[in-house]
Amino acid sequence: MAAKKLLIVESPAKAGTIKKYLGKDYTVMASMGHIIDLPKSQLGFDTENNFEPKYITIRGKGTLLNQLKKEAKKADIVYLATDPDREGEAISWHLARALNIDRNSKCRVTFNEITKSAVKAAIKEPRPIDMDLVNAQQARRVLDRIVGYKISPILWEKVKKGLSAGRVQSVATKLICDREEEIENFIPKEYWSIEALLTEPKSKKDFMAKYYGENGKEVALNNAQEAKAVSDDVKKAEFLVQKVKRGQQKRNPQPPFTTSTLQQDASRKYNFQAAKTMQIAQTLYEGINLGGKIGSIGLITYMRTDSLRIADDAQKEAVEYLTETYGKEYVNPKQYKTKKNAQDAHEAIRPTSINIVPISIKDNLTNDQYRLYKLIWERFAASQMSSAIYDTMQVTLDANGHTFKASGTSVRFKGYTMVYEEPTDEKEKKSKMLPNIEESEKVNLKQIEEKQHFTQPPARYSDATLIKELEEKGIGRPSTYAPTISTIVSRGYVVRSKKQFVPTELGFVTTDIMKNNFSDIVDVEFTAGMEEELDSVEEGSTEWKKVLNEFYPPFEENLEKAQKNIEKIKIKDEESDVICEKCGRKMVYKLSKFGKFLACPGYPECKNTKAIREGTGVECPKCGGEILVKKSRKGKVYYGCEHLLKCDFMAWDAPVKGEKCPQCGGLLLKKVGRKGKIFCYNENCSYERKPERDKE
Repeated sequence: MAAKKLLIVESPAKAGTIKKYLGKDYTVMASMGHIIDLPKSQLGFDTENNFEPKYITIRGKGTLLNQLKKEAKKADIVYLATDPDREGEAISWHLARALNIDRNSKCRVTFNEITKSAVKAAIKEPRPIDMDLVNAQQARRVLDRIVGYKISPILWEKVKKGLSAGRVQSVATKLICDREEEIENFIPKEYWSIEALLTEPKSKKDFMAKYYGENGKEVALNNAQEAKAVSDDVKKAEFLVQKVKRGQQKRNPQPPFTTSTLQQDASRKYNFQAAKTMQIAQTLYEGINLGGKIGSIGLITYMRTDSLRIADDAQKEAVEYLTETYGKEYVNPKQYKTKKNAQDAHEAIRPTSINIVPISIKDNLTNDQYRLYKLIWERFAASQMSSAIYDTMQVTLDANGHTFKASGTSVRFKGYTMVYEEPTDEKEKKSKMLPNIEESEKVNLKQIEEKQHFTQPPARYSDATLIKELEEKGIGRPSTYAPTISTIVSRGYVVRSKKQFVPTELGFVTTDIMKNNFSDIVDVEFTAGMEEELDSVEEGSTEWKKVLNEFYPPFEENLEKAQKNIEKIKIKDEESDVICEKCGRKMVYKLSKFGKFLACPGYPECKNTKAIREGTGVECPKCGGEILVKKSRKGKVYYGCEHLLKCDFMAWDAPVKGEKCPQCGGLLLKKVGRKGKIFCYNENCSYERKPERDKE
């Protein structure tokens, strides 16, 4: 009789996918993430007793733990198959202790992708629980607890309730505040450019050349007078081609995605917030039902990784597919060098099979799943392809001692850009090759234009640039970027404005407190050094409690000083123009975990609150009320009538203000996006058109 086996994973979706791969002898259950953790209501470890943690069963997980114990007793073998990272290793360790499984026995199973072959191969090679990984998680968890649970109460007392400090979040907030100060202190400098539209006489083709300097040396134009003097001088001059330089330029493909580069690209291309990217990636990893013979399968490898390594089998499959699809000249298989301190046990993020082409499974995915899978698939495919090659041409011209330069490119060999285009590739599309110009040739001036410019301050951080900055500075790890951003937004330290982060007064106040009292916590180099120490725990070269014993004494001293030195700070709420109908005061903006709302400043005498009304200025086609901008429970924007209880008008597309349908006089709607079509709300009317830029 075959042995009964229990396999425990973290999520029900993953359990459902894996169950289909294993026979009737396997029971597959989900732990629903952590089942045992430090208590929320207290610090959870003894600082006097070498930081010994006091773990408890998480509230509400007792029934599930009992079910797991019951199934574990029935099973001959129990496999712990939680996620393949520090957090997953810790969950398996807690489960092993709760289910009386020897951690040194071969009970731990890890797979980087959820496919039938990968799961079955992993089960054939179980291993003991890796205590170095567990201890790295314990050290990180306790360290974050110390910072959060010790500093946050001071912020509650001195500033306002509900605030928090954190080892990574406080540094992220400081970076955003520092950038805002740079922007505020920035003094723009004027400069000018000159563009000459020239014509090559033989071909009659036009091309653009830019002013460079005088007699081959670069010169800056600082004001209108300097620019006009050059412009007036060259209007009367001959443009003589001094030098023509032809060459070739190679552009190499990017490596496959890591967690941070995936979040950056999804932010740039689709405006996905980091948390949304990770949520979609999780569903692609855990399994999608493709129907037919394939059934349920994980479409991508594990999405929390900073490794660039690619499995040999995956690379071989990619070479075969790309050779057959594009030809061998387009294929150049390579392994990319992973940066220092990366968790190389994982692979880069890639499709589990390159043969599952995005378009072939589009109908099985949501639109967002499709877009993210396509991005991952294309980046991986491109990483194994040949470089793109461009013909380049640079021309230097002289006009009465004034030097102008022109450049152009054209694609000689598309290489990896057949599959994946980066922002720089988009620019190349618009850059054309210059006419066939020869040295000593004279070209004709068609038009000259002077342009005024001002130097720009550094841009505010977006999801993509903040994640890039945190990664480059060694702050946090792949799994921390998305929750860090979510935390600093939900706490009200920063707000999003046009896809960028703007610090609030609260953000500045808390950052100043941290800088003045806990300078190490918000010091980039100190925090990066701490990450390296935690990595050394994972490598087994540092004892985890030693890290805590070195950190805590100076931190405790700072705590005592801060408690005495920080004075109570009153942050004034932003006032609105809305009058409280109950007491006549001007209402103020408040922040909750659900977003901004209006509240009466007369609390507790007056407890009036109301949602912020965002009108469109467009009349409801059903009842004549105003159409308002609203949000669904999941935060998706839609448009509904102000008379919510009486009128059922609702649309996902934006109403067009100041314009009626020219065919039927009805309401016009515009699809989301700059190029979204404009169409009539009336189902019986067929009117639609492209948006006009001037009306936009």
